[in-house]
Order: sequence, then structure tokens, then C-alpha cells
Amino acid sequence: MTDTKPLAEDVSVCSFVSPQDLPALAGTFRTIVNARPDGEEPGQPGSAEVEAAARRLGLDYVHIPVVPGQITDQQVAAFAKALNDNPGPVLAYCKSGMRAASLWALSRAGEHGADRVLAAAAKAGFDLASLRPRLGREAAR
Repeated sequence: MTDTKPLAEDVSVCSFVSPQDLPALAGTFRTIVNARPDGEEPGQPGSAEVEAAARRLGLDYVHIPVVPGQITDQQVAAFAKALNDNPGPVLAYCKSGMRAASLWALSRAGEHGADRVLAAAAKAGFDLASLRPRLGREAAR
């Protein structure tokens, strides 16, 4: 079972999610956000496979593929839209949880401020200090 880490009351992140993990997660989460590009590593289930399993369980599903270290403003906006337009609680995932946590922090810095999102990420075990300048810009928008 995947170890979920809360970032906010209605958003958690985790590493790799497989279709087999979804029945257990469906009792807690209502939306799954996948930040992994298809084919990131051998044997990884594709987005379509995870989406089909999620939808069979009545979960909403959003795919925002992010290459490590290359989060774009469009991906941040898509993540914010996913949080705003889909029911919570939301579980976002990638290979380690870092990209998912980064997307959350960047999408919420304007609302909560850089210090608060950095602290929430750190509490969940993610060091996002390298994002501080960008978080500051997002917070100032």
C-alpha cells in the first residue's frame, strides 16, 4: 500500500500508485492526480490504465505529466485547476512524491504564501527550498 503524506486538509501526495492500490485509496480520496509521464520507467502502468481503474471506482482522475525538474507555469495552472474543479480529498502522485508536492506548493503559494507551503511540504518530508524564489513570485501574483 502506498504511503500518503498530507500537505493540506484536502490534499495528500505519495509515490507511485498502481491500479491495484486504488481500491484501498478510494475509501479516503475522491480525486487522483498523476504527475508522471507515461513510460518514465519500465513496467510503469500507463495513465490510461490508472485512469480506467480510478473511474471504475468512481474516482475523478487528472493526468498532468511532468518531467523531473521541468515544472512549467502551464502545469502549475493545470494542477490548480484540478484542485479547484474536482472533489477532494485529492491524492497527487509521481515517482517519489516530490513533483506532486512541488506542483501543490507552486499552485497554492499565492493563497498561502511561500513560508506556509514550504513548511507544509517539509512536515510531509519534502525539501522544496530550491523553489523558494519561484514560490515568492507565485505568492506575489
